[in-house]
Amino acid sequence: MTALRALVTGGTRGIGREVAAQLVRAGVAVTITARDPAAGARVGAELGCGWMQMDLAAPTTMQPVIDAEFDILINNAGLFIDAPLMDRPEGLGTSLQVMLTAPFLLIRALAPGMSARGMGRIVNVSSSMGSFAKGIPGPNGYGVSKAALNALTVVLARELDPCILINAVDPGWVATDMGGTSAPRRVEDAAAEIVALALLPEDGPTGGFFHQGQPAAW
Repeated sequence: MTALRALVTGGTRGIGREVAAQLVRAGVAVTITARDPAAGARVGAELGCGWMQMDLAAPTTMQPVIDAEFDILINNAGLFIDAPLMDRPEGLGTSLQVMLTAPFLLIRALAPGMSARGMGRIVNVSSSMGSFAKGIPGPNGYGVSKAALNALTVVLARELDPCILINAVDPGWVATDMGGTSAPRRVEDAAAEIVALALLPEDGPTGGFFHQGQPAAW
């Protein structure tokens, strides 16, 4: 049986790297994306997976994925600008490009192949910082982008072939370079939740927002 193929964006560090590692251990053929070719090659060799140079802030670098075939897409890459939006307005456009537009373009490129093969899993790594129920506390364009990514998840759950399950996940405050060492959640636990959604059975949920395996408030 041919191994499932997964694309993990932002896979050289943090949650993305751990997701890639867990998928590799589960027997999935993984490709990670990296802005830095040296980092991509190094981490790919360490994890035993493939890598692809891609900068989600530069759409032209996403061209190679159009001709690729993946059964699983993990939209993990992100950026966090810790400044008021009115003080750094340029952060909105950059955040939306990396955490909304780029995920949509990747989904649009890969979904036809998933549909043709009769199976697809898409996990959008979101955040409670984009939750309307919590007041969208994320700074600058971060919260806005994650709220929009959640909305995209709901819309595409209606439009995609039913064989493609798409969900958003809030990994919580995780001890990574972005989250800092004081974060209460281990990266291994956050990644395991994402991997579980990536490997859902045919009757699994779609169009949901989850945190620690339970539905989260939009």
